[in-house]
Amino acid sequence: MIIEPLLTVIFGFTKEGQERRKLRDVPLSRAAEDSPMFIAMNRFKVVKGEEEAFETVWSSRKTRLDEMQGFIAFHLLKGPEKEDHTLYSSHTTWASKEDFTAWTKSEQFRESHRNAGQPRPTPLYLGHPEFEGFETILTERNPHLPRQAAE
Repeated sequence: MIIEPLLTVIFGFTKEGQERRKLRDVPLSRAAEDSPMFIAMNRFKVVKGEEEAFETVWSSRKTRLDEMQGFIAFHLLKGPEKEDHTLYSSHTTWASKEDFTAWTKSEQFRESHRNAGQPRPTPLYLGHPEFEGFETILTERNPHLPRQAAE
């Protein structure tokens, strides 16, 4: 089991390899030592012309993810443009699937999603978001990078 990537993301290192202050005071769960990392993604087909509004919804909401045990990182990804939509994906990385599941049952989750799906004059996306969850089964690092940079 490889847990160094989790520690690098959570703690960070200087160029000289010195440990920096923690980026967040979120403890890694025990599961981080025993199971693979978990990646949760939701795909959104954002209506053409609504991209800025969609991004504003995400950038202006308080997620409280940093309060959750095992939370590592969040990314909002913008993908290819199609004729009627632009593909987006929310991407969160967790120390374990159990930590992600705990997030989905938490007050923090309910609060951060309380306005999701509210009626709007113009819909932001087509259909419903499509969830995909992934457990890490293989990790490969670039051997040409310094150890901290590769993690």
